Amino acid sequence: MLVVETIGKIRRAYFVQGKSIKAIVRELRVSRRTVRRVIRSEETEFSYERSSQPQPKIGPWRDQLDALLAANAARASRERLTMIRIFEELRGLGYEGSYDAVRRYAAAWKRRESEATAAAYVPLSFAPGEAYQFDWSHEVVVIDGVTTTVKVAHVRLCHSRMMLVRAYPRETQEMVFDAHDRAFAFFGGACTRGIYDNMRTAVDAVFTGKKRTYNRRFLQMCSHYLVDPVACTPASGWEKGQVENQVGTVRQRFFAPRVKVKSYDELNAWLEDRCVAWAKAHRHPETPERTIWEMFEEEQPSLVPYRGSFDGFHAVPAAVSKTCLVRFDSNKYSVMASAVGRPVEIRAYAERIEVRQDGPVVGEHRRAFGRGKTVYDPWHYVPVLARKPGALRNGAPFKDWELPAPLERVRRKLKSVPDGDRQMVEILSAALADGLSAVEAACTEALADGVHSSDVILNILARRREPAPPATIATPEALRLVHEPVADCARYDTPRRAAR
Repeated sequence: MLVVETIGKIRRAYFVQGKSIKAIVRELRVSRRTVRRVIRSEETEFSYERSSQPQPKIGPWRDQLDALLAANAARASRERLTMIRIFEELRGLGYEGSYDAVRRYAAAWKRRESEATAAAYVPLSFAPGEAYQFDWSHEVVVIDGVTTTVKVAHVRLCHSRMMLVRAYPRETQEMVFDAHDRAFAFFGGACTRGIYDNMRTAVDAVFTGKKRTYNRRFLQMCSHYLVDPVACTPASGWEKGQVENQVGTVRQRFFAPRVKVKSYDELNAWLEDRCVAWAKAHRHPETPERTIWEMFEEEQPSLVPYRGSFDGFHAVPAAVSKTCLVRFDSNKYSVMASAVGRPVEIRAYAERIEVRQDGPVVGEHRRAFGRGKTVYDPWHYVPVLARKPGALRNGAPFKDWELPAPLERVRRKLKSVPDGDRQMVEILSAALADGLSAVEAACTEALADGVHSSDVILNILARRREPAPPATIATPEALRLVHEPVADCARYDTPRRAAR
């Protein structure tokens, strides 16, 4: 095969220097046929590609190898076999050729498949406030020393490319609601259209074309923020390509190297700061003279105004056990003792759990993640202590109970009293009626006087509940007595003697 330098020498010798073909052949030691080909073709480079690669060993095994390659491509990326493993499986079927032949055939097979499935796309353009895109990704971080896989919600404005990412322990519906509320509050508004994939927390059924049956609670959220939801065609990620590309960018720029934080709150605050810094430092892809942040500030007036937080909870019914506990998501939460024996409704938010019974709230806790955890509120069990005061010392809800300082001092002093548990229960029960601040003030006053019994503390509370004496009415000067009457008890004897 001729190199480019030799072709150049032949062309210059013939066209510039005027040499004959015979002279060029003698000087450059090439054949006459080659010189004539260069002169007549006007080409500056010649390349050779074999039209068909002979594969005497692999030819009889082509169908089996195609089946192995197709099955391997259909597997999840984490489960795919390496090429050496495929070669070993083919050897197990009886193939006696080399690994290199299998590797070359597999590369050609992959190239043919990619060419067959390659598709062209139309670039999309969005008006200010027209649409946003939503998606999830899984990232690995270290939270309080534990390596954790977090679920990251991505929200991206299609016009300005402004983004907000937020990490959660789950991809459940209440997390979707919270991610939207945080994003719309951060952006200062929502778009008229939201673009999603067919995630189960939003779509109940997928029909032909764009027709979908959306989840009722998801539609309520969209109605609250005045958003029209649109679901992508299955396996057509290009319809929300902006947020798909954002997932890779965030993974490379935000989560590498591995982030180490103390809590989800710290992680989300850090992610929000990174999103703002990223927008201020990077140019808009369609308007390079302006940053993403500048385009976002321009888009904000076109957004649908933020309408306040949506009550985004996931409700499930539950039964209350005799230990005043309800079970949710493999964990237990305490409720008021009065709720025992009747069904309740658990409302799960992204960060808290709310338990209601016929409307009123009978329990509220910060949400626990994981399995087998029990979350107590000791005040839920105080009415039970009235019947069983001895449970105050060893009851599970009261271990590590942090009371206000005056109540804790009274509790320590009452431990040495024979009926100290009963007296402490009476004081705690008073807090349910009079309020914790009033009981705390009464304990402070009693301790200042050097006493700590429940009778004294309850007496102080009773005195503070009594109405204050009426205010003294000022007597006008014209009605004031000049001579006050003299007390004379003898005048009562006069009617008594008359009666005789």
